[in-house]
Amino acid sequence: MTSSSAPASASVPSAASAPEPGSGLPDFSGEVAAYYAEYRRGYPPAVFDALVRAFGLDAHAGIGDLALDLGCGTGQLALPLAAHVRTVIGLDPEPDMLRGARAAADRAGVRNALWLLGTDADVPGLAALLPGDRPFGVTVIGNALHWMQPEELFGALCPLTRPGGGVAVIANGAPVWAQDSDWSQALRGALEEHFGRPITASCGTDGAERERYADALKAAGFTDVRETVIDYEDALTPDQLLGTLFSAIPATSLPSQAERPAFAARLRAALPAPPTAAGYPEQVRISLLTGRA
Repeated sequence: MTSSSAPASASVPSAASAPEPGSGLPDFSGEVAAYYAEYRRGYPPAVFDALVRAFGLDAHAGIGDLALDLGCGTGQLALPLAAHVRTVIGLDPEPDMLRGARAAADRAGVRNALWLLGTDADVPGLAALLPGDRPFGVTVIGNALHWMQPEELFGALCPLTRPGGGVAVIANGAPVWAQDSDWSQALRGALEEHFGRPITASCGTDGAERERYADALKAAGFTDVRETVIDYEDALTPDQLLGTLFSAIPATSLPSQAERPAFAARLRAALPAPPTAAGYPEQVRISLLTGRA
């Protein structure tokens, strides 16, 4: 794993049939949330080390930092972050995601996490519930920002963030259908055939979207906007590959239980054989786009 830092130049929501950002929230309920809990990739310790360095996070009881995880899903970011702050609040619009997050917190023995139902539009209202004028030490947003309105959101977060704290927009690798590998290209081709349209969604991971987010952070008043990159190698078994994909397709577009075995079989048939016993190799690039208040 390697890490580098430089100034920034500036869920799948179904790659094929999800609504565009701002046109309504996708449905990630039921089985989709279960796939998310089981198969979504977590974050390596280097991510949390970078957040602590960037914002001077403090975990001491009573005086430590409050963290907000927007679009928290089933807790892949919030739960490990809890070890570095006094309290973490996970906010998500899907009750089934929050149930999964709460169950994961119970299994891990995490007691300083709070789970709230809501969207980025509810962020201004949090000020009335929290102590102090600028309660947050850090707000983290994973691969969910493309469903939000970043300009309005960052404008709401800046006055709620303590001096020296900030926002981190974290892209946890490219979607499984958008990678530079033969298996990813084969998967994308099979999805395009199934859905009958090109699959182009990057879920906030491509350069143009990252530049837009950087510009929005600066416009909202955040400073020292920069990108930290963490690269590492991983591998996905066929089951992990399909589980990750199914976690990214809204419930309204995911084939029914009766149809899903045939859908999965078509995808497996389109994929090349795994080149190693570990499965399909993946070059994971995590991008932390940070801005300080």
